[in-house]
Amino acid sequence: MNIDKKITDDLVANDISFVTTVPCKQLAGVIDEIDARDEIFHIPSNKEDEGMGLCAGAFMGGKRPAIIMQNTAIGVTINTLATLIQYYRMPLPMLISYRGELREPVACQVEMAVHTKALLAEMKIPTYHFHHQSDVEELDAILKYTFMCNKPVAILTDANFWGGYGDQ
Repeated sequence: MNIDKKITDDLVANDISFVTTVPCKQLAGVIDEIDARDEIFHIPSNKEDEGMGLCAGAFMGGKRPAIIMQNTAIGVTINTLATLIQYYRMPLPMLISYRGELREPVACQVEMAVHTKALLAEMKIPTYHFHHQSDVEELDAILKYTFMCNKPVAILTDANFWGGYGDQ
């Protein structure tokens, strides 16, 4: 199974037509797949909180948005999540590379990984952790849930899910 294609197919099947992304090595394949799809308007963001603002605008304009980002920026998105996305009950699937977990080769990534799940839990954001490629089979149901309940939802995808970094 091509994991990047499966993720993108599920986004399209759930009528997600606006995706903003912040670059990450783990997410490069899915970003390329999204960029190649005519059904999705893809706009790269400089920062994650900026991307959430773009998603809010897309939602208010009648689109179903999603953001693809790294967990290392969760801290800078807290205000935007609370005062914009959650306050106005906007559904926002967040596909997040979970850097700093097992198989992570960059030591500084570990510090944010220690706090990621706790911050999401404190914000009362439903969080799913994809560790095995077979976990992607849940994505369709998670996306449906996100739009049914009008909440942001975090999908953490760790290095094991993406197949490591090529050095293991």
